[in-house]
Amino acid sequence: MLARVTTWEGGTAEGLHTASATMRENVSQGPPPGVKSTGITMLVDAAGGRALMIGMFETEADLRESEAALQAMNPPDGIGTRTATDIYEVVVDARMQDDPPVG
Repeated sequence: MLARVTTWEGGTAEGLHTASATMRENVSQGPPPGVKSTGITMLVDAAGGRALMIGMFETEADLRESEAALQAMNPPDGIGTRTATDIYEVVVDARMQDDPPVG
């Protein structure tokens, strides 16, 4: 499994909170067309104007096939500028089932 980690900087607290709310509302619809992601995590530092979007992909082929659609997406207003996109191998991915969901 691979993680595509995109860093955003220079956002506003309001813009980041709005983008977060939109993500929570839309996540149940699944990934956007052309994206073969198996999950997403969004981390926000509103005071620092930063966000990380972590998209999970089952295979390298799924990630490669999704890249054009991901690059074509327009970021939400106020989230800032994309400053980096990195790919990591996921070696541990655990969720504790007794904790309520965040958000």
